[in-house]
Amino acid sequence: MDVTQPRNAGMDQHEQALDLTRGIAAYVNHPLVAGLARVIAKHPKADIANAFNHKQVACKMWALDRLFESCGGRFEHVWVLGGWYGVLPAMLFNDARFDIAAIDSIDIDPEVAPVARTLNRDAGDRFQALTADMYALDYAAGRSDLIVNTSCEHIADLRAWLALLPRGTNVLLQSNDYFSEPTHINCVASLAAFEAMAALRKVRFSGELPTKKYTRFMLIGTV
Repeated sequence: MDVTQPRNAGMDQHEQALDLTRGIAAYVNHPLVAGLARVIAKHPKADIANAFNHKQVACKMWALDRLFESCGGRFEHVWVLGGWYGVLPAMLFNDARFDIAAIDSIDIDPEVAPVARTLNRDAGDRFQALTADMYALDYAAGRSDLIVNTSCEHIADLRAWLALLPRGTNVLLQSNDYFSEPTHINCVASLAAFEAMAALRKVRFSGELPTKKYTRFMLIGTV
């Protein structure tokens, strides 16, 4: 019985996920993994498995790599729009290549802010999770030196939103060609189409990342 009966047979999936992340956190001693364990423990209904699945992580790692190559790693104030659970800020804070004074994760959904704060607790006052509509933000007063929006497929009029940003603002933008997803209201068919839609004044990086179901496109540059 000791061999054939799993020790965690009586645990549900949530308990198993919590036990697993706590064990990994103890082994690797990594703040991001410890943050994931905190989220699972404190916010059992949060869809953190989706936010941190392999595709989401791969796309964010791609963004971090190309951002560092094209812009370097030092930023005073970063805004992440559509920040969801704050995974991208957590990855930025825990990437030794980057030296970032502050990151604001901004999302219109008020339910995600507590989860983002839990995940990024170790960043202290360097991190804020804010609930706001990206169309209502005062971008001039915010004085961020980088604005990240990895969900451009959710924006009905990308050019109208970009027009709200002060000229010279640095941006990292992602979209995709996943037209079959109902919540994607403004996908693009190609990287060229994304470039034309964004019409950035200066492009430091333009590229695509194929996945099994769709291709993700990314632009890094200046409005």
